[in-house]
Amino acid sequence: MTQWYEELFREYGKKYDNESFTQGTIGECDFIEKEIGGAKQTMILDIGCGTGRHAIELARRGYAVTGIDLSKSLLAKALEKAAAQGLTIDFRRCDARELPFRDEFGLAVMLCEGAFPLMETDEMNFQILAGAFRALKPGGKLIFTTLNGLFPLFHSLDEFFNTGKKEGHAEYADHHFDLMTFRDHNITTVVDDQGNRKELRCNERYYVPCEITWLLKSLGFASSDIFGARLGAFSRGHKLTSGDFEMLVVAVK
Repeated sequence: MTQWYEELFREYGKKYDNESFTQGTIGECDFIEKEIGGAKQTMILDIGCGTGRHAIELARRGYAVTGIDLSKSLLAKALEKAAAQGLTIDFRRCDARELPFRDEFGLAVMLCEGAFPLMETDEMNFQILAGAFRALKPGGKLIFTTLNGLFPLFHSLDEFFNTGKKEGHAEYADHHFDLMTFRDHNITTVVDDQGNRKELRCNERYYVPCEITWLLKSLGFASSDIFGARLGAFSRGHKLTSGDFEMLVVAVK
């Protein structure tokens, strides 16, 4: 059975980079680089790399990056963009639940809901975090963003997604936030690269901070910090609040 996230990104490589949530790459990479102290020898794994926007920017700054994604369409666009800039990046088609790496990377990033927390069960989301843990060297860092479960308790998801809606971008409607599972069920409509209009029934898992802290601790991460994620302006100075749609997590193995 094809899952909604597979169908969503099946033919979306050309349009993905136009979405509003992809516009903060430079500032986000500034934060990533600061977190690793600008150490160019750091091997970086980009989980759910999409069209490679973070991987390409980090490679442009001199880092060796491996990017994995499930979507052939997004990976094809990533390869095209990297080639156009003369960059060599190890892009691979891979399921984030089955990462093949062990003790290889000094940093793993998973941004803009790159795989986690799109999976259909909590166990699958946990598998992604477990794979990221295994992929890191001792002392390595995991930086990721995920949906903030505090947000829909205080704000309307329908209103949030309708604010600033632009023609040609993905549209979101009929949100139902399930308090028993902390999953948002909605209808997402996109027009793919071939001009086909797709209406998909989606659901995404929102997490509260204490869940993330416990998941990471149970995997063996030595420490974790959680902040409010601001588009293009990641910072340890942004205390997480109920007004932040996403949380930014930094964990050390």
